[in-house]
Amino acid sequence: MKKKFLTIISMSLALLLFLGCDNLMNTPTKRVEEFLNDYQTNDSTVLTQLDSTLTNEMTLNDAQRDDYRDMMKKQYKDLVYTIKDETVDGNNATVKVEIEVYDYNKAIKEADSYILLNQADFLDEEGGMDNNKFMDYKIERMKEVGERVKYTIDFHLTKSDNSWKLDDITEIDRQKIHGIYSY
Repeated sequence: MKKKFLTIISMSLALLLFLGCDNLMNTPTKRVEEFLNDYQTNDSTVLTQLDSTLTNEMTLNDAQRDDYRDMMKKQYKDLVYTIKDETVDGNNATVKVEIEVYDYNKAIKEADSYILLNQADFLDEEGGMDNNKFMDYKIERMKEVGERVKYTIDFHLTKSDNSWKLDDITEIDRQKIHGIYSY
């Protein structure tokens, strides 16, 4: 009888602990951390979205797509973030996050400036602009980036069916995560 009672108490405590942990994981901050951790771990969902975007990018050839994909995977893996604030108003919440990423935007700007002054470096045999040469140059500059930049992102969440769900992020916020946001 005593053994049966202890088993019931143990199972009840385990159930309470499990349910309690689930509630601890159901916060706006935890949802944003899950989202950003998916980037840091190169989660398959994140990589599928990246591949989908790159497949539709017509200005890149296959080798350039592969290089760009590798740069983004490194960007995601090395993303650093700090939760700065969480504000909850009923079923809506905002989580302010500071992220630090490689500053690919700076390399893009420098490549764009370089082409203006050195167009002859990017001409094809007929004397026209060779976009592949320019994209190769730009990607090489981006691959060399070691400098990092910090951005602030406000993630918005909505509570539905007693669970916090991250709203779609804006294109600007996506550019910040990718390090290509023009500041």
